[in-house]
Amino acid sequence: MKEPERTTILLARHGECRGNIEGLFRGRVDFPLNERGLRQAAELGTALRPFRPEAVVTSPLLRAKSTAQAIAAACSIQVEEDDGFNNTCLGIWEGRPKTEIAELYPEQWKMWLENPEELSVEGAESMDEVMRRSMAALDRAVAKYRGGTFAAVTHRTVIKPLLAGCLGIASPYFWKVHMDTASYSILVHDDLHGYSLFSLNRTDHLSGFTTEWV
Repeated sequence: MKEPERTTILLARHGECRGNIEGLFRGRVDFPLNERGLRQAAELGTALRPFRPEAVVTSPLLRAKSTAQAIAAACSIQVEEDDGFNNTCLGIWEGRPKTEIAELYPEQWKMWLENPEELSVEGAESMDEVMRRSMAALDRAVAKYRGGTFAAVTHRTVIKPLLAGCLGIASPYFWKVHMDTASYSILVHDDLHGYSLFSLNRTDHLSGFTTEWV
C-alpha cells in the first residue's frame, strides 16, 4: 500500500524582544528583536538547517521577519510574508504592561488567565478569528509546498489557536500548550490524517530563552 504524501511544517516562534522581557502585551506593536533575540534567531536557523526547508513563511512583524531572515540565511532559502500569520490584534491592550491590565481590567484579566478563548477586548480579535485566518495561511503554504518541508514563523498567541485548530483540541485550549521564544514545533500533514503533531516546543538549540506563562 502506498503511503500518503507528507508535508513537514517547522512551526517556529520568533526570538525575544523587549515586550517579552518587560511583560507587555505585544499584539501588533512592531518590536524588533533584542540582542538575545538576534542570537536566538541565528541558533534557530542553525537548528532547522538539517531539515532542509524549501522556504520560510512569516508574519510581517519585525520580530518574526528578522527571525525568518536568520532561518533563510542559515538554510539558503527565500522569505515569504503572509498576513495570516500576523500576531493577534489585542486592541486597547497592545503595548501595555500586563500588571496594568490586571489592575485596570480585573474581570477581563481573570478571563485571560482562565479562558482567553472567550475574552472580548475593545478593538481586539477573538481567538476563533485568529484560528481561522492562521489555519487558512497554513493550508495555503501546505498546498504550495506539498510533499516537501517549509518553516513558518509566527507568535505565541497565533501558534496556540493554530495548533488547536489543526489537532481538534476543544476550548479551552489556550493554556494547554506552551512554546518559548525561538522554539520550534513540527507538524506533518497528509490527505489521509490531516495535521499531526510530531514535536512541540523544541528549545535544546538555544543558549537562553524567555519563558512566559501568562
